[in-house]
Amino acid sequence: MSEGAAERAEELRELIAYHNRRYFDLDDPEISDAEYDELVRELARLESEHPELVTAESPTQQVGGAPVGLFAEVRHRTPMMSLDKTTNYEELLAWGKRMERYISGEVVFTCELKVDGLAMSLLYEGGRLIRAATRGNGEIGEDVTANVATIAAVPDRLGAGFPDVLEVRGEIYMTVGAFDDLNARQVRSGGRTFINPRNAAAGSLRQKDPTVTATRELSFSAYQLGEVVGGPVFRYHHETLDWLRQLDFPVSAHVRMVRSLEEVDRYCTDWLGRRHSIDFEIDGVVIKVDDLAQRRELGATSKAPRWAIAYKFPPEERTTLLKDIMVSIGRTGKATPFAVLEPVVVGGARVSLATLHNEDQVRAKDVRPGDTVVVRRAGDVIPEVRGPVLPLRPEGLAPWSFPPDCPVCGAPLQRLAGEADTYCINLECPGQQVQRISHFASRGAMDIEGLGERTVSLFCKEGLLADAAGIYSLDLRRVESFEGFGAISVANLSAAINASKSRPLANLLVGLSIRHLGANGSQVLARALGNMDAIIEAPEDQIAAVEGIGPVIAASIKRFFSMPRNREVVERLRAAGVNFEGPSAPATAQTLVGKSIVVTGTLQRWSREDAEAAIKARGGKAPGSVSQKTTAVVLGSEPGGAKLAKATELGIPLLDEDAFERLLETGDLPR
Repeated sequence: MSEGAAERAEELRELIAYHNRRYFDLDDPEISDAEYDELVRELARLESEHPELVTAESPTQQVGGAPVGLFAEVRHRTPMMSLDKTTNYEELLAWGKRMERYISGEVVFTCELKVDGLAMSLLYEGGRLIRAATRGNGEIGEDVTANVATIAAVPDRLGAGFPDVLEVRGEIYMTVGAFDDLNARQVRSGGRTFINPRNAAAGSLRQKDPTVTATRELSFSAYQLGEVVGGPVFRYHHETLDWLRQLDFPVSAHVRMVRSLEEVDRYCTDWLGRRHSIDFEIDGVVIKVDDLAQRRELGATSKAPRWAIAYKFPPEERTTLLKDIMVSIGRTGKATPFAVLEPVVVGGARVSLATLHNEDQVRAKDVRPGDTVVVRRAGDVIPEVRGPVLPLRPEGLAPWSFPPDCPVCGAPLQRLAGEADTYCINLECPGQQVQRISHFASRGAMDIEGLGERTVSLFCKEGLLADAAGIYSLDLRRVESFEGFGAISVANLSAAINASKSRPLANLLVGLSIRHLGANGSQVLARALGNMDAIIEAPEDQIAAVEGIGPVIAASIKRFFSMPRNREVVERLRAAGVNFEGPSAPATAQTLVGKSIVVTGTLQRWSREDAEAAIKARGGKAPGSVSQKTTAVVLGSEPGGAKLAKATELGIPLLDEDAFERLLETGDLPR
């Protein structure tokens, strides 16, 4: 054994012990879960290569962390063990091979979502909750009964059929919705925001005052029986979950029984792709042997059962250095702070920039250039900075303050009364100019192929474009002289510009970048008032009375058209021959007024765009995501997994193509 291996193993033990204390005891981690797991894996690898390095005190042989002393200590009647982890199918197969040393024959597995929360033991005697305890170090936890008793999802008394003694193990967590609400309240009150739902749940549970915990909307999910005295005898794990449901414990609706590790892997892969379709965070899947007799044969190591393993998903949070905070200027003049980061791979992508939303968010998160920060990237969501790692903050680091002037044009930045956003008030600001023109040409607006942001930026820099109307008088001969532009590409651009003149009025309204007015509002406004002149001349209360508009959007529309510069651009668009006419009257029966229909997958007789247009033409809405307001979901082949899962969870009707066409005709859902 090399001396370097022994030194590194000792260094890793000290690091892991330190981070264990920060995570389990202080609820104030300095590194992400993924970075912690990397340290543990490195130590486990060293100990595997050099067995003589293994000690009973090694973190690889221990569970969690020791109680910190904020609450009374509790000794668990049976240990609360941790789980071994895997991250891929090969490691899953290796786990299956290890089980063959202890058991033979068919093995049925239960797959359960691994909720990202805090493990909890609930002890009932005579049907009454007498103790709730954290896992702690697996042997000794902390008594948090008074706090857990405030959680509505935790029964304080059991219904009929309860045993003399019942220990239920599960996870205390905070839903994403509750987390967002909590952070919004923190921002309004000037308090610091929480980094993630797990951090928020831990901080809420460890309050000395249970009345504070009661305000935090914590949830509970039961996943395992502990000690049972005087209860029924079960043969299978899934039977215990059914029994817990009968006793009014919340149990996951996503448990699945499978008969092979190939099916296990498919379940894990499926949930990896739709982990954001549910309103709580998961960091993997727990796989368990279902047969309780086989579990007894398999037994456990010193820290983990051999009959269960956690399949961990790739991390969506990492820590990195916040090098600077800068401000970008959008098409409406909105000034948005963003973080310049030491590049880090998170959520499967290399991230060097992340949003900070607005001035209030920066203040509430209290992030400062020079901080080590937690960065999150979930799926396709724009990366964001969640918060600083305060124990790593350099001494004397000054708070960041919003700049008084626009970083692009130098004009004053202004925060409107009662709003969280700050704006550059210079309509000629080059930063707004490029964003406004490229938005005008984008697919959701006038759909001018070949006029992306990079091209628009070039044309503005060369003095060819100053606003959207300038697109229709573009000097194409000069464009052809630019590197990368030949006769064919210029001809294509010219054709795309001419084609855009006949786009619907709603597209033009979207392209004008009127604050608060989106695609749906533009559709209903064009349909209700019929043409651009009617919209410009309509009184504010008439616009506000249009269903789907309201007073805020109406005021923004009137403010936009009251500005001489905007009216001048509109008149030049008119002179260029851009369509100003909307639909004169509904062409079809308004069968879907008040209904929200989501289309997902590939339909045989409709394109996605045509299906959504048909919904809107009948007065309905066609949003891109499923929510409680969704009336029905139209399913084509290969539908979006997240949409299908959300619709199933909410009990929203699922329609095939025939049912969709009947809905368009009649407005009625199938019975």
